[in-house]
Amino acid sequence: MADRPLMPIATAVWLIDNTSLSFDQIADFCGLHPLQVKGIADGDVAGGVRGIDPITNHQLAREEIEKGEQDEKYKLKLSRPKTIVAERPRKGPRYTPVSKRQNRPDAIAWMVRNHPEISDAQIAKLLGTTKSTIQSVRDRTHWNTANLVPRDPVGLGLCTQIDLDAVVRKAAAKRAKLEKANPELANQGPSLEPVQDGQQADEEPQEEEKSKVDLDKVFADFSGSSDENDG
Repeated sequence: MADRPLMPIATAVWLIDNTSLSFDQIADFCGLHPLQVKGIADGDVAGGVRGIDPITNHQLAREEIEKGEQDEKYKLKLSRPKTIVAERPRKGPRYTPVSKRQNRPDAIAWMVRNHPEISDAQIAKLLGTTKSTIQSVRDRTHWNTANLVPRDPVGLGLCTQIDLDAVVRKAAAKRAKLEKANPELANQGPSLEPVQDGQQADEEPQEEEKSKVDLDKVFADFSGSSDENDG
């Protein structure tokens, strides 16, 4: 079907009425039987069908028709689009096959555990689920909580790695923007751990220095006792 015009019968009607191409040439181009094309020409087939110009629809070049009219053995070639129109972005939740829907709670658990920066709305759109289901997995009120095993949604076939990476980057950029506007957010959560480590590192030299001072005092006392005994 990819090598045939979109509306073969209507195209055949137009070619019969507006060209001197043979029935065989029209049948070959439109994917029809020669007798069917003859029936169209006789009015026995496709009565009332309005012809469609394949030239204006960019499915057939005028030069191709001229070549075919000059040579009855010439086979017309369907015109290929010069540009490929990109697929329109998908809107709404992703459709998930029935066979994979049972794996969504595991994927949700994986997202919640590994990417807390991603919002429920983003997870719902990525996995084709609902916010209520995400919340039930998050607060462990899901009916199958005891059997949930966090698993990568890409491995489960619920989304592509490209889609997942795009959501992660978007969520990370949003979080960075919020932290820039509110510096207090940057000091929350695990980010506090490096600060504590740094403070502990600063305290260690002080204890070492204190220990060194105490040793000097001890040796000084021993030195003083020795002098007294000699006297």
